[in-house]
Amino acid sequence: MKRLHIHIAVDDLGQNIAFYSKLFGQAPAVTKDDYAKWMLDDPRVNFAISNRGRAKGLDHLGLQVESDAELETVHAKMNAAGGQVVSQTGTACCYAESNKHWTVDPQGIAWEAFHTLAEVPMFGGNDLSTKKGIGIAVQSACCVPELKGAKSGCC
Repeated sequence: MKRLHIHIAVDDLGQNIAFYSKLFGQAPAVTKDDYAKWMLDDPRVNFAISNRGRAKGLDHLGLQVESDAELETVHAKMNAAGGQVVSQTGTACCYAESNKHWTVDPQGIAWEAFHTLAEVPMFGGNDLSTKKGIGIAVQSACCVPELKGAKSGCC
């Protein structure tokens, strides 16, 4: 079963945790100094916020899956959509180790498909700059690779 993922960059984490906790009727499942995440069942959403120096607002959208088989199904759909797709294996991002694929929609919004493998003690830090030939680079403030066509200041 898939879960919609929404990540928003915020300027005041505490104020936003209070707002979204009231809005969702529950506290975050994960809270760090620079990050919070709610795992909601109604609607089925992985909603995350962070204040890591990004432009305020929508950072990226995604689909969280529960197995590698589901991840490959979504990956195939991303490829069929015709945009650039960047794959990451065992990447550390948002306090989790995940396998994931990234693409950009026609509006320039980054989309992530991911299968979480384990929790990790850091926000992120993978360096994708060694992957040549697909025009990607890592933005230091977040885990989202820089993709052709993505809006600047976002993803």
